[in-house]
Formats: sequence, structure tokens, C-alpha cells
Amino acid sequence: MTTNIPRIPLCINGSWKSSSTDNWMPVYNPSTGEVIAEAPDCLPSEVDQAVQSAKVAYPEWSEVPAQQRVQYLFKFKRLLDDHLHELATIIATENGKTLSEALGSVSRGIEIVEFACGCPTLMMGESLENVTPEVDIMTWLKPIGVCAGICPFNFPVMIPMWMFPIAIACGNTFVLKANCRCPNSVKYLLELLHQTGLPKGVVNMVLCEKIGSTALVEHPDVKAISFVGSTPVGRVVYETAARHGKRVQALCQAKNHALIMPDCAFEPTVKGIINAAFGCAGERCMALPVVVVHEAIADRLVEAVVEHASRIKVDSALAPDVEMGPLATPDHLRKVVGFIEKGIAEGATLLMDGRSCRVEGYPNGFFVGPIIFDHVTNDMVIGSQEIFGPVLSIKRVRDFEQGLDTINASQYGNGAAIYTTSGYYAREFSRRVHAGMVGINVGIPVPLGFFSFTGWKQSFFGDLHSHGKDGVLFYTEKKSVTSRWHNDQKCGNSSRGLTC
Repeated sequence: MTTNIPRIPLCINGSWKSSSTDNWMPVYNPSTGEVIAEAPDCLPSEVDQAVQSAKVAYPEWSEVPAQQRVQYLFKFKRLLDDHLHELATIIATENGKTLSEALGSVSRGIEIVEFACGCPTLMMGESLENVTPEVDIMTWLKPIGVCAGICPFNFPVMIPMWMFPIAIACGNTFVLKANCRCPNSVKYLLELLHQTGLPKGVVNMVLCEKIGSTALVEHPDVKAISFVGSTPVGRVVYETAARHGKRVQALCQAKNHALIMPDCAFEPTVKGIINAAFGCAGERCMALPVVVVHEAIADRLVEAVVEHASRIKVDSALAPDVEMGPLATPDHLRKVVGFIEKGIAEGATLLMDGRSCRVEGYPNGFFVGPIIFDHVTNDMVIGSQEIFGPVLSIKRVRDFEQGLDTINASQYGNGAAIYTTSGYYAREFSRRVHAGMVGINVGIPVPLGFFSFTGWKQSFFGDLHSHGKDGVLFYTEKKSVTSRWHNDQKCGNSSRGLTC
């Protein structure tokens, strides 16, 4: 790599520190294909420095009253609002999201900051007086220590804000393993956090790949790991962290399906499918990559979806009228193209081929247009594996029951949706579908930040989910205090002449 390309530093103990590694990775502008920065695969010793900084900061920070801790988050929220456009522009530049999508993703992260500001209430425990004569019991929620987060490339700001605001509001300190593909936005995020006056060492940031991440997961001073990424890696993180006595929440891959019934509201359904399948170029775990459509409406629906998808404007992430930007990296573009080729080889009907997409003025961008396959089955790779791109697969079924069985056969269980005007089918689907987040005429059923992100099956490993009440419980542990206070007179001291 050339030396005039900026290199992203680490953030340790409130200071920016250049890594001593020899391994620097390219950070792209996916719209242009240019390398705009380099991110370090930092050394395990530098990961340890970040953990030690958090460990040193923990005792004092954990004793700061909760009401005072969240004052930093109130300031952080104001700074995020004031600099929303700048932060979103950085995300669009290095990730490929459209500016409107980037703005939306930051806003969803701000939701969690707002939620974390309520931790003085959320951390209130339980109590009962006189459980037996003169005995009271209280349960407190206490911070657990140094926590760590490992984040993916697709939401480089939103997902870190799913983690560290709640963790530090609960009294923990944090080491964030940001993603090396999109580090500029996280650097800017922490610069805003520093402006709040947050004490040094409370939040630290490292950039590393497998060796450094393993060092973080195995570190004896890290008490909890939050992870978002692929299922194979998430399973390893879960098993490794658990083996080292840590608590884990690992949010992993998905293959979300939507069942389309003949009685659906047709136009809103088509628009919902287009947004859910092709928004953020399909690079989101709650995207809608599979539509399971009743055969009575299949031909009409497929025709309408193809027609709407053909009108999607693919362009540079910062173009004023863009509807879909590029994929994040050249490696990911090659991976998505490989899935398309696999779908063709498996015998699915390719109705729309976005591989030929070209954007005027951006010949080196990582662009692919919408891809639609029809007559996909569960035994095809494109019908069962997460592609993480703008690829929509159509599966045809004869009735509701076959549709439900088709969806429940998936190894993943992040989200599922049904489009119908029938209360009966909506209720049956929401009760019986094997997914943790369910949409009724909602293609991307992600709950707001004060609910938890509740994936199932191979989409999640752990016991307590991300944000919402589960997030507070994940970053705290319970302590129960049983107390009895004796009155001297009742203890035989009345012989001394004492009176009440």
C-alpha cells in the first residue's frame, strides 16, 4: 500500500494510538473502487492494552451513580443529532449505503442511546420487606466489568451503538472491536463520544482480524462478549467465550422469508417486498431474500416485483436520486456474483440479472443490480444460505400450510413475515412460525430499540438478546441482599433499663 493513504488509529485510554502492526488492510470507497484509508490488523498486545485500560477505568466508573453516568449519554445524543449528516456521509462513503439509508441507520442507533439514558430506571431491582418476621430481601443489578463488542461491516455505527451505550450506562467499561472495512465512521463516532468528557478508558476501540479477535474473546479480564456476524464465526465466539466463563450474545446470519397469501393488499405488498429485498443492497441480516408465494397469486406477484425492481435507480451512494448503492467491498461483490452463478447452475429461473449493472461515471465501483430468481426450492443453495446481497428468491407453494412448512425448514430464525388481510392466517403464522421476529404486513420486522432483537435457531447463540430489557440484563448481574436489624430491647437489653 502507498504511504500517503491515511491509516486509522486505535483508541486506547482516551487517546488515539497508531498500531505497530505490519499488516494494514484497504478501506474502500465502494462507489469509486478507490482505497481511501488503511485499517490495522492490530497486535494481540494492543488488544491487551485496550482491555487493561478498560479494567483500570472500571472500579471508579462502576461507582459513579447511574443518574450521573447517563448524563454523558444525554450529551452524546445531542452531539449525534447535531452531526447526523456528517456521520451518515462517512458511512455512505466507506460502506456504500445511500445517504438516506445511512441517515436511517444512525437514527436507529440513536434510539438505543435514548433507551440507555433510561438506565437509572431500568436498573432498578426488586425488594420485599418482612419476607419472614424482621427480614427484608433486596435484589440489585450490578455491572459485571469489562465488556467487549465485535461488529460487522454492514452497519458500522448502528451496531456498536447497540452495545456500548447500554454497557457503560449499566456501569461497565468497554472494548469495541470495530470492523476493519468501515473504520472511519466508528472513529468519528468515538470522537463525538470524547467530546462528552467521558472518563478515559471507559470506551476503547481496536481494529483487528482473527488473531486479535480471538485474543479479545479469550482475555481473562473480559467478562462479556457481544457479537454480530456470520453463523460459523458466531458459533466459535459463543463456544470459546463460554469455555472461558464469559456470557455471550452472538447475533448471526439469517434467511428471512415472507409468505404472500392471495388475499394480501397487493400494491403495498409489492412495495414492501422491494424495500425489504433490495434496501441497503441486501446487506442486512433482516433483509427479505425469500418470498414464499401462494400459487394462486404467484404469476401476478412475480411480474409486478420484476417490474418494480427494474425501476430501481442504482448509483453512487451519495447521488441525490439513488435508490440502491454499491456493495461494500470487492470481495463481497465476488461472493454475491458467485451465488448468482450457483443459482443458475442449480436450475432456478433467473428473471432479472443485475450482474450487468454499470453506473455512468463510476466504472470501478462495486455495483450489482437487483437479481430475481423464480422456482427456487429449499434444497438449493440460493434458497437456503444467506447471500447478503440484492438477490431475491421466489418459492411457490400451494397453500398456507406448505408455505409455513417451507419457512420453518430453514436453519435460521431471525425474522419472518406474512402478507395477508386475514386475521386468522396472521394469528396462526405469528404463533407457529419458527422465527424470533415476526412481521404482519411488515417486511422487515425489526422492533424499536426499547424491545430486544430476538433471533432464533442458527441466527442467535446465547440466552439474553441485544438491547431492550435483555440488553440491560446481559450487561448486569444480580445480587440479592437479605437483612435483619435487631432492636436491642428485643434482644434482652431491657435489663439495662433502656427504653424505646
